[in-house]
Amino acid sequence: MKKDKPFIHLFKTPGGHYIYDVNTNAIIKTQKSIYDFLQGGQRSCVNNEACFESNDNNDTINAVKKIKEKGFLSSKRIKEVSHPANDILEYHLANKLKMIILQVTQQCNLRCEYCAYSGNYLNRGHANLRMNLETAQKSIGFLIDNSRDVDRVNIAFYGGEPLLEFELIKNCIHYAKEISEGKKVTFSLTTNGTVFTKEIIEFFEMHDATITISLDGPKEINDKNRRFAVSGCGTFESINKNLEFFKDGYPEYFKKVVFNVVLDRNNNFNCVNEFFTTYDIIKDSMINASGISTHYAKVESKSSEEYDINIKYELFKLYLNKVNRLDEKYVSKLVTSNYEMLRMKIFKERERTEELSEKAHHGGPCVPGAQRLFVDVNGNFYPCEKVSENSEVMRIGHIDTGFNIEKVRNLLNVGRITKESCLDCWAFRFCTLCAAMADDTKGLSPAVKLSNCNAVRASQEQNFKDYCTLNEFGHNFENNYGYILMGGFDE
Repeated sequence: MKKDKPFIHLFKTPGGHYIYDVNTNAIIKTQKSIYDFLQGGQRSCVNNEACFESNDNNDTINAVKKIKEKGFLSSKRIKEVSHPANDILEYHLANKLKMIILQVTQQCNLRCEYCAYSGNYLNRGHANLRMNLETAQKSIGFLIDNSRDVDRVNIAFYGGEPLLEFELIKNCIHYAKEISEGKKVTFSLTTNGTVFTKEIIEFFEMHDATITISLDGPKEINDKNRRFAVSGCGTFESINKNLEFFKDGYPEYFKKVVFNVVLDRNNNFNCVNEFFTTYDIIKDSMINASGISTHYAKVESKSSEEYDINIKYELFKLYLNKVNRLDEKYVSKLVTSNYEMLRMKIFKERERTEELSEKAHHGGPCVPGAQRLFVDVNGNFYPCEKVSENSEVMRIGHIDTGFNIEKVRNLLNVGRITKESCLDCWAFRFCTLCAAMADDTKGLSPAVKLSNCNAVRASQEQNFKDYCTLNEFGHNFENNYGYILMGGFDE
């Protein structure tokens, strides 16, 4: 029975055999004999003394007993699914808002194939709608009023193409500074880079706004997906001209610009990589790379085998650099964020525990609205900009009425719709599924949520393997703080 079996996950690397102990959140390097014992049908013996004593394999049994004596291999499971913020939700939403994203327009001068507004997705579409100044000012006031416990807040401008509403953005920034009452307010936006002017750049430089520019690579790759709405022509030449003007006229501010790269898995990864490594205008810039979103997509996105091979090779080079086998100059900027994500998720955020709580929730959900409150042109509230504006379940309030607490609570505790599966999932601490990944635009669907689980577990196991392999090759994750337990259990 499950209640008798230790709550663990076993995995191997080329250099060792490992146990991930769910109750203590520890990774234990162990002997192959112990690994085989736990992997086989005898796992249920671990918490059954009579079964233990009848086993003749004394060396292995004694080794397993030693591990148990150290507090590992417990069979305890969570009994109730409830998010840690559930009991303080109202306070959180009234005092801890960190960011508001204003959809200043639903219109755009481009029609990018993979854009959420393109018509290829279920969650939204282009429309000739803009946010009025009253709604924008109410939203900014709402952020200030509901962030009493937060010293620093961010206001982001979103579209469509937000710079089509530059005058509104200017008014928003001036207003935010007028009412912020000593609170530090920062500003950010993501733009397609086609409508920059001297006035726009100088205004954002004056207010130290963070600018992210979308660019997918050289002309032949960028223009495949990123085209003007009216002419249908590619956008690379227009963006490139603006980048030259930006860098030449405002070199210090340009150093702060971030480039957002959407990696189309049917393109040549090496070609994109070379562009961002060698192209003079942006070779020294910060790069954020991500794949085309498949969530809410009407048609499944496919990938080429060559692309997968190339990106895995770049990841291999990244890890070679981390174990001092390859110079950093050979590492692709398109994959460097993978290491930071690994370091944060497996090392920094993984605290040791004595045992599981009676009540917990899988990872994934933030407090909806508190981290990235998205306000559409009409003043409707959504948990963030990635959810569907066509989904009633995702509409969690309005600027005139505030939050609908029960709808927020429902999204916060999305694990309850798949309770039985979640309670027995070894990867629940590292789960990345929030309510958006259960939304079928009609409601929260257990089937939709469960369809993502295998991919999450596979990704997490690979993270464990990468983490442990780097340790095996001598990479120091700040001395590990005991999170990898080598002594006493390895060969």
